Amino acid sequence: MPPDDSNSLVCRGTGIDLEAKTDQTDPLVTGVPGYLQDVYRWAYLEPLALTVFDHQAMVSAILWGNYHRLARGVLEELHAGERVLQLASVYGPFSLQLLDALGPDGKLDVVEVAPVQIARCRRLLEHHANARVIPGDAAAPPEGRYDTVVSFFLLHEVPEDYKSRIVDAALDRVAPGGRVVFIDYHQPRRWHPLRPIMATVFALLEPFARVLWTREIESYARHRGGFRWRKQTFFGGLYQKVVAERVDPPESGMAAP
Repeated sequence: MPPDDSNSLVCRGTGIDLEAKTDQTDPLVTGVPGYLQDVYRWAYLEPLALTVFDHQAMVSAILWGNYHRLARGVLEELHAGERVLQLASVYGPFSLQLLDALGPDGKLDVVEVAPVQIARCRRLLEHHANARVIPGDAAAPPEGRYDTVVSFFLLHEVPEDYKSRIVDAALDRVAPGGRVVFIDYHQPRRWHPLRPIMATVFALLEPFARVLWTREIESYARHRGGFRWRKQTFFGGLYQKVVAERVDPPESGMAAP
């Protein structure tokens, strides 16, 4: 890492600036972390990306037909009337499915940092009074307590430092008795036919993903105590669901949002 008086943080070994770029003239990237601009502009920051990726069929194809199974892994953790925080928007109908599971008495907050994605998610949820999209970074979500915090294929897209910050922030926002649900990539079995293909995809397009093949999501939490952790894998180990259930009260008493 650079010295303390540096104006930016650089992801060790990648040369990728983790901080927001200073060019405020481009509305597509204003306030967006540097890693997102450098690595994922083509997927999340350009309006054309919505045309290509924001379709149920495309999302299912990217996940090798496992979208519905993985989404169900989140939905089965929810209860009607809960307050839920979604860390980053997701292409396709995922947020609407969360709302369906929560019912009219539930509440969904989606925190999103990319201007194009904020606009897209607001259009998606505009007819739902119990949902809101909050501009901001998933590593510093809005203050308050939630019954469930959801991270759906977010961690593999962020550098190591961001992974730790996101996991810690998610755990901090959970109310007593609540849970954090992480869905993401995982190391597939050695015999898995997609193992070499996914390794190539990660090398070319997803430079922060491969580490999840060798490191447990739980290990990113600075303070794992007070939570009951459980893990389940899917599709020959290529995907994982990790749930952290809060079993003791949080140290700081934030009011519910």
